[in-house]
Amino acid sequence: MYRNLFSRYSLHLRIKMKWLLLLTGVTVALCAIPKAPLQRDVLVEEHEDGGLLLSAISASTTLLTGHIGRRVASDDEEVIFDINTAYDEESGGYRISIHWDGPADRVFEDCFNFGSLQWYGGPEQKQQYWPIQNSNLQKYSIISKEEDNSAVSERYWLNSAGQYFYVQPEAPLFIDYHNVEDNHICFIAEVAAPYSSKRTHNSLKYDIWFFENAKVAHQHAVDTYLGKPTGLPDYRMIQYPVFSTWARYSRGIDRDSLWAFANEIKDTGFPNAQFEIDDLWEICYGSLTVDERKLPDFKGLIQEIKSLGFRVTIWVHPFINKNCEPWFSDALEKGYLVLNEEGNPESTWWNNNGSLPGYIDFTNPDAAEWYTSRIQDLIDTYDIDSLKFDAGESSWSPQIPVQNGDIDLHPGHVVESYVRAVAKFGPMIEIRAGMRTQDLPVFVRMVDKDTLWDFNNGLATLVTTLLQMNLNGYTLVLPDMIGGNGYNESPSKELLVRWLQANVFMPTLQYSFVPWDHDEEAVEICRKYTHLHAEYADEIVAAMEASIQKGTPVNPPIWWLDPTDQDALAVWDEFLLGERVLAAPVLQQGAVSRDVYLPRGSWRDGVTGELHQGPLWLRDYPAPLDTLPYFTLED
Repeated sequence: MYRNLFSRYSLHLRIKMKWLLLLTGVTVALCAIPKAPLQRDVLVEEHEDGGLLLSAISASTTLLTGHIGRRVASDDEEVIFDINTAYDEESGGYRISIHWDGPADRVFEDCFNFGSLQWYGGPEQKQQYWPIQNSNLQKYSIISKEEDNSAVSERYWLNSAGQYFYVQPEAPLFIDYHNVEDNHICFIAEVAAPYSSKRTHNSLKYDIWFFENAKVAHQHAVDTYLGKPTGLPDYRMIQYPVFSTWARYSRGIDRDSLWAFANEIKDTGFPNAQFEIDDLWEICYGSLTVDERKLPDFKGLIQEIKSLGFRVTIWVHPFINKNCEPWFSDALEKGYLVLNEEGNPESTWWNNNGSLPGYIDFTNPDAAEWYTSRIQDLIDTYDIDSLKFDAGESSWSPQIPVQNGDIDLHPGHVVESYVRAVAKFGPMIEIRAGMRTQDLPVFVRMVDKDTLWDFNNGLATLVTTLLQMNLNGYTLVLPDMIGGNGYNESPSKELLVRWLQANVFMPTLQYSFVPWDHDEEAVEICRKYTHLHAEYADEIVAAMEASIQKGTPVNPPIWWLDPTDQDALAVWDEFLLGERVLAAPVLQQGAVSRDVYLPRGSWRDGVTGELHQGPLWLRDYPAPLDTLPYFTLED
């Protein structure tokens, strides 16, 4: 009735659900494996509420429990349940692989207890809580999408016990925290929007790995699934700040405002990586044609700005608005726009402007070449140094999108195809969307932050999003603009300064709101920390080179230095640069002190020069407005 393959290294059970009723439970005892340091037993038995109870046990201690197959009828002959276990001698890890497969109308739902552990990973979010068991997500599709800033979305979850889950990309995956079952993370595979309705079957396939601690587990995940960057981004972008027109001017740019802003920056003496011309410079969205009415002699203006010591970059996107002719009709006629399952190209984005956009279909190689060749013409015509590639999330496609390639990988194809197509424009570019693209040697920008202090997409999430992106393998992070985007209001002096301080030991800085909009004190504090960031540029590069070589985070959580430290495992408001700098920025409005946790090691105080021996809490560490608490690890 079932196939049971057992060797010294693994057990594999493949069984139809109807036959599972005849089993009282299957126990896999890995203690028989040579060189296995600890016994790992996996018990699968009927759950009292239906489905199966999976338990991973070591030396009479339950490591993990899951309620799996919750929505599969026990007599369903068309559903296949496949489980296999193995000990990987090279890595020292234990693996449980689970695979459900059945007709497209079946739903697979496997839930695992958060327990009392700390959990990390999951999608980028507006409310980016860390650790993630403090979040609440309800049947949330794991794709790159604009909803909740989920531009970077990977299928990877890690916990403080050294266990991690990786869900294979073929699953039409939704995630749930706390709603399906209290204090549980649930993996749900369902052929429903935004996944293609044309799928011929449903599948939920994932691996669970067990290691001695979270650091070892994460390194294994990078080596096995996530990947690592293949090169360095531009050094000047690492060392000096980008100045963008977006938050300060929004779409109200013209020749005079661009020239005035460039001169303001030059006159303050702040160093720069480049001057970024953002929205709105086109005659219509998607034309890639400069509006000479508001920007006459654009090439001449660019040369003038360059003469002040800037490089010049420009904002672009993957859309063509329907009223942007003849470019929209040309793209539609050639089959260069994503269509939905009804054959309609019309979608939406934040710049509809009374029209409807089409999204260029980068899964079509001819469309990708058409787009990138037009971008190259723009660069060549105006002597532009590089580009900011915005958007790219699959949700901007008309829903439900039809794409080229394996239908079981939709809708993520267009995200990956877009960012890979534009990555060829070199190390000065920035992108903001990601799915299975950790290898690209370019900056990945956090989605826009709001000008707020809290976890509602404010300053607090600058740190937690940095950690989330790093632990998903996106280590070349470009934080959003200092002070946020000002959609609600311009940043106060305090918020602008604290935002910059939080940013100092991240890979790069990006200004749009500027300190001279406030007072001389703001200018001097910001100048000080802009220069401090530049002083650590080589340290940032060293952390990036380690990430390229070994896959380590550029900005790890502080538990990276001691993954057994229970205090460190819970800290969300500190982070490391590489493995020798710890930043503890002030993230609360009005605060002039904070508690700082130092993990094990000898730490030199970057403010006072004192030496502290960790692990240690520094309670009420003084941090007036001009002070950023930071520490360096002594050899």
